[in-house]
Amino acid sequence: MLCSKTVLITGASRGIGKSMAELFAQNNYNVLVNYNRSEKSALYLCNRLNDCGLSAKTFKADVSNRDEVDSMIDYCIEVFGGIDILINNAGISQAKLFTDITDDDFHNIIDVNLKGAFLCSQGVLKRYMIKEKKGKIINISSIWGIVGASCEVLYSISKAGIIGLTKALAKELGPSNIQVNCIAPGVIQTDMISQYNEDELDVLREDTPLMRLGNPKDIAGCALFLASSYSDFITGQVISPNGGFVI
Repeated sequence: MLCSKTVLITGASRGIGKSMAELFAQNNYNVLVNYNRSEKSALYLCNRLNDCGLSAKTFKADVSNRDEVDSMIDYCIEVFGGIDILINNAGISQAKLFTDITDDDFHNIIDVNLKGAFLCSQGVLKRYMIKEKKGKIINISSIWGIVGASCEVLYSISKAGIIGLTKALAKELGPSNIQVNCIAPGVIQTDMISQYNEDELDVLREDTPLMRLGNPKDIAGCALFLASSYSDFITGQVISPNGGFVI
């Protein structure tokens, strides 16, 4: 059964994206679960949501490929009738010394993390939101986009770019009644921190005033707020659920 509003979430097959897909579906949104490589996880998530009487579909698309992005957006509009919320969540990370970074490394991370958000935002705006004079875009950045991270220069660059995209686009789209905001998560327990051992994770916990790492639900709840009518007068902002790690 189609619901009243629709959210398109990129990179939604696991981690933060998966948690957002679950929470939005539980709150009466149609959810388009985008994935690129994790087909099994995406289909499992979608089937589980539908088995619970919720409304979800999957779509395979590389967010760095304009044709695939446009096809995904067209599909979402065709199936659900529109796109009320776009969440640019798809992202990859890399831990590497700056002097060891290759051209391929650069293009890979920038294409997925930053170009992907650019293409998805542009596609949704041109195909639906601007002519409807409504919509919300939520970009997922990182605390490392705010303060930078040693040995994660490319990731930090891409996430800082997301913040710049958010602020500039919010100014441009305000007259069209479209809000653009950014979530910059702290250290969240997902696959992206798998490179840390337990001792390193303990240090991160100790450096966090709330004395714990975040979990994907902490970010999903923030996204649900930004998607709701309670955030209608909020745009161009960076909200950082990080337990006090960055203040």
